[in-house]
Amino acid sequence: MRTGRAAQVVAEADVVVGYGPYVDQCADLLRPEQELRRGTMGGERERAEDALELAVGGRRVALVSSGDAGIFGMAGLALRAVAELSDDRRPTVEVVPGVTAATAAAARLGAPLGDFATISLSDVLVPWEQVEARVAALAATDLALAIYNPRSRTRTWQLDRARELLLAHRDGATPVALVTDVGREDERIEHATLADFDAERVAMRTLVFVAGPGAEQVGPWLVASRHPPATG
Repeated sequence: MRTGRAAQVVAEADVVVGYGPYVDQCADLLRPEQELRRGTMGGERERAEDALELAVGGRRVALVSSGDAGIFGMAGLALRAVAELSDDRRPTVEVVPGVTAATAAAARLGAPLGDFATISLSDVLVPWEQVEARVAALAATDLALAIYNPRSRTRTWQLDRARELLLAHRDGATPVALVTDVGREDERIEHATLADFDAERVAMRTLVFVAGPGAEQVGPWLVASRHPPATG
């Protein structure tokens, strides 16, 4: 899933820089004469600096992310690096909107987003205590939640802890959807509830969607009410 502008700038770039699998997902847009620079997981800062150096040298560079570059993506790192340059060296920069997992998953589920929040459970760059405080605060609201980076091979308990925090405020029958690899060939959607969803079925590329209190099942679709019930 791409915006038209995102496809255009990748196709027109002299150099495409990004995490290897994300560059590969642009394969249908790439030209033989383009230079490709595939990075590895964890090298985000180096990729941003590499892209900036190329742009300062006069190349047209596309620094790609999956989803939307401004939502848990590369835009923040790149803009911080650009801002450190003097005006005479600063290249023209455009942050191109993409399709983030929250809205891509929501479209598959129906129309479940009204007021909602996104949160990442990754504690690689943020202390877990801070992540947990955010989850606890959101649990007490009536916002639908789109949970990014919920679980990985090494982070196996944080999602269960997030569920505990949510269940302290929300009904166990709250609809939950596990949407994995949305928009990709191996896309998988599983419906459950907050009390009984299987955390073992969740991977790094899974978006865990927790419905708000106004959502209801309308035929095969999950639909958010525009007038959710009052609480208190």
